[in-house]
Amino acid sequence: MAASKSQGSYFTLFLVALTVACGGVFYLSTGFGKILAIIGVVILLASLFGFFKIKPAEGKPAQKAGAGAMKALGALLSLAGWGLTLSGLHFTSSNGGRIVFALLGIAVSLVGIIYVLPAAFNKNAIWKA
Repeated sequence: MAASKSQGSYFTLFLVALTVACGGVFYLSTGFGKILAIIGVVILLASLFGFFKIKPAEGKPAQKAGAGAMKALGALLSLAGWGLTLSGLHFTSSNGGRIVFALLGIAVSLVGIIYVLPAAFNKNAIWKA
């Protein structure tokens, strides 16, 4: 996953911090849970600052910067499908209606993932240079 030792170390620190923070949020009503959540967030911030510190050492990106609007649209469609599926729980109480909302949400997400995002990333692909 990581290209260098420092990236691997900060990624491991990030995963540990995320686990500790989630455990703290789960037990947030107790004093120990609040301490865990604070410690997890502090370590999480330290790992994120570590990522920013090693960012200049990564070198030039392989892909040229492309249009961010298409990438944002693909991500938005993916999230909109998830939101459509969840909103179906509130709009109808019948199982058939919820299945229809779930299938529509899956379809919207797949359009964003399979059609929009690849088109956005392939527009400035490295093999087209």
